Amino acid sequence: MSAWVGEHKIAESNDIVTVEGNAYFPLSAVREGVLTSTASKSLCWWKGMASYFDVTVDGATLKNAAFEYRRPSPLARRIKGRVAFWNGVTVSAD
Repeated sequence: MSAWVGEHKIAESNDIVTVEGNAYFPLSAVREGVLTSTASKSLCWWKGMASYFDVTVDGATLKNAAFEYRRPSPLARRIKGRVAFWNGVTVSAD
């Protein structure tokens, strides 16, 4: 799978974990310099606390367009060390 901002590929991996329709990429699969941590957080009752990233490509920034669960609950442990995209980032099967 790949993640795209317009015509710019920002992540690619065959090692995807899908949870609730979101494709979680290994952090190492994301192009360097694309993600910037933000102060935004949200709470999922079963996955835990989500932390967000701005996604910047070619000078344009998509606010809070990526998220991760740094310390997921035991039920969601398979998404630890992974990031998912939304809010303007397109994820597609290759």
